Amino acid sequence: MSSPAGPQRPPREADQIKVWFRFVPREDWLPYDTEGLWATRLGPDTARVDNVPFLQDGVAEGETVRFRTDEDGVHWAVGRVAESGNCTVRVLPVPDGPLGHDAQAVHERLAGFGLTGEVFSAEFPLVALTVPGGADLRGVKALLARGRDEGWWHFEVSCVTDAWRAA
Repeated sequence: MSSPAGPQRPPREADQIKVWFRFVPREDWLPYDTEGLWATRLGPDTARVDNVPFLQDGVAEGETVRFRTDEDGVHWAVGRVAESGNCTVRVLPVPDGPLGHDAQAVHERLAGFGLTGEVFSAEFPLVALTVPGGADLRGVKALLARGRDEGWWHFEVSCVTDAWRAA
């Protein structure tokens, strides 16, 4: 099953395209096998990812990917060309925890670190966050662990850097 088309905003620039990623769906997770991310075309087969992925692992906002365009004009990612230095973290508030289904509360707890992100939907308040390379990575990791330990949320880190690993 394909994922939702992602954020439904019009392209900001004439060179903005949607790049699609294929993956194997995870058991007990959302049933999608593709995700489309907005990207700025940099060349005939390269683009910079402009939003944070909800489902695709191993890619972060700001990274340059190579794509191929199929006969229907769909751009399919085939690999990463350049890292952005950013990480991708996904946070899902615990429904019966102190934050309830409140995605905004997740954003508020992490706002001091300069993280940006998007919410999957009101019904499924998964928050996908971009952690900038220059952020206080130790602080982000500590708050994520505290939130997990105190029952605020579940989280996963789906794209990491060496700086994240070292923090």
